[in-house]
This record gives sequence, C-alpha cells and structure tokens, in this order.
Amino acid sequence: MSSAIVVQQSGGPEVLTLASADRPEPGPGQLLVKVAAAGVNFIETYQRSGVYPVEHPFTPGAEAAGTVEAVGEGVTDYSAGDRVAFAEGKGTYAEYALVDADRALPVPDGVDLETAAALPLQGMTAHYLINSTFEVQPEHTVLVHAGAGGVGLLIIQLLKAKGARVFTTVSTPEKEDLARGAGADEVLGYEGFADAVMSLTDGVGVDVVYDGVGKATFDESLRSLRIRGTMVLFGGASGPVPPVDPQLLNSSGGLYLTRPSIVHYVRTPEERRWRSSELFDAVLAGQLDVRIGARYALGDAAQAHEDLEGRKTTGKVLLVP
Repeated sequence: MSSAIVVQQSGGPEVLTLASADRPEPGPGQLLVKVAAAGVNFIETYQRSGVYPVEHPFTPGAEAAGTVEAVGEGVTDYSAGDRVAFAEGKGTYAEYALVDADRALPVPDGVDLETAAALPLQGMTAHYLINSTFEVQPEHTVLVHAGAGGVGLLIIQLLKAKGARVFTTVSTPEKEDLARGAGADEVLGYEGFADAVMSLTDGVGVDVVYDGVGKATFDESLRSLRIRGTMVLFGGASGPVPPVDPQLLNSSGGLYLTRPSIVHYVRTPEERRWRSSELFDAVLAGQLDVRIGARYALGDAAQAHEDLEGRKTTGKVLLVP
C-alpha cells in the first residue's frame, strides 16, 4: 500500500483527498518510480474542476521526478535505482507513479530531484515555444506574459541567452523583481500593456507574443504585434479565448495565430532527449535558474491548487510525498 491523492468527483480544491492506494505495478515497457517530488500544473485544476472531463476516481498529475523502483517487461534502458524525471506519467500526486520508459528523462548527476521535477513540463514548454513554434533569433523583440510564473521565468532566461529583447507582464511588485532578476528588459503591468509595448518599440510592435494567460490578455496581445507578427497562445490561465474571426488577423496586420501544446513537440524519444538534455545542461552550467516557488506536502494538494488558481504562487509548485 501507498498514499495518493484521489478525486472521486469534479469540484473545487477540496475534492483532492489523501487516501491509501495499492502501489502500482509496472506493465510492459513501463517504470515504477518512487516519487521524490511531483509538479503541480494548471491542467490538473481543469481536470479536477471538470473543465477537462476525466473518469473518476482518478489520481491527478503527469509530472514528477524520483528513483526507479521496478521496471516492466521489455525495459532495457533503465534499472532499479536510476534517477528519472518525466512530464508524461500517470497519477504523480502519489508516493509511487508509472511512466512509459520511452517517455522518461534521465536526470544527470549534479541535478537534484526537486529541480528535476520542476523542469520537464514547463522547461520543455519554454524550449519548444522559442525553438520550434517560433524560432527566436537575436534580432527579435518578444513579449512574454506572466513573467514570474514557472514558464515565464524559464522562457525569459532562455530568450536572453539567445540575445533577444524581452518584455514581460506581471501583476505585483514582487513578481516584477523576479522577472527582472530573470533578465527581462522591460517589465509591464497588465493594464495598458499594448500601449506600453507600442511606445517602447516606436510603434512597430513585437515579433512574437507568448501568451499563457488567454482570455484576459488575448486582444491586447494581438494589438502588441508588428506587421506579420506571431501570436502563440499556449494556455488559458484566465479562461478560454472566445472564437476568433480570421478576418481580425488580416485587419491587424496579416498576423499568424497558433495554439500549440507540448504533445505535438515531444513526439519521439529523440525529441524529448534533445529538449531535456539542453535544459539539464543549462542548469549544470549555471545558465538556467529553476525557481521552486512553493513546496507542499502531498496531503496539502488542495491548498496547492487553491494558491495556484489564486495566482499566489511564483515559479514552480511541487508536491513532496
């Protein structure tokens, strides 16, 4: 037996309850991982609340890092005792979780397991956004929303390493300090940010907007873009964006609009290893600071969700069994 968060029905954070559960058994091609820390992500709040339908009962979570406890039939690349991280596991709000071996990421020596747990989803998201969805070059000017969030702090650092000019938005003075510490060139409030962007760029606009906020920022994000700029909508923390008339993209300057998700950018083990290895290498070289904004005991998952939804957190939120 082990402990896990079990959700019996959709609802608020209070439906996240700690319960005893059978320890999972790895199937063919799977790893059983003893979880050192699990990442808490917005998608789990959507699953918990019913915005994204799921079958009940279920244990949330797909991201974690820990030590391999056992391997399933056919696994040859890993053995008990290996350290791994992953963003595509099952039921990680628990003491033990399963992941397909080809979706696991080896954690190099020198990277602690909490840092490793904080990096896969948000780190690989930041990596694909700036290297694949829109390949940022040194001459580009970029707007990143929620610069003090988990993705925001990572993407700012990675963009500055590329030599780009980076604008970001935040909601509090504390978050402004964090965004500036990550290297942002300009830190803006949400109110009137499009006007500020246009003023800072002499009326030209930015080359690309990375928007994980969604409904509350979408229209102004489009207005912040230069002619033929690219709008990358990768999340909806403030709610889903209403349907968009394609003619708006034309009248706003022949804009590009895309709605990516990580599943389309980690399609092979090789692609996962490319993204994760560059991120881990940056951590080891001291070029990427992974901020863990809050740690909660596994039984405090409800509080973690409440704080995340209330925008009270910065950086990465972890559950520690």
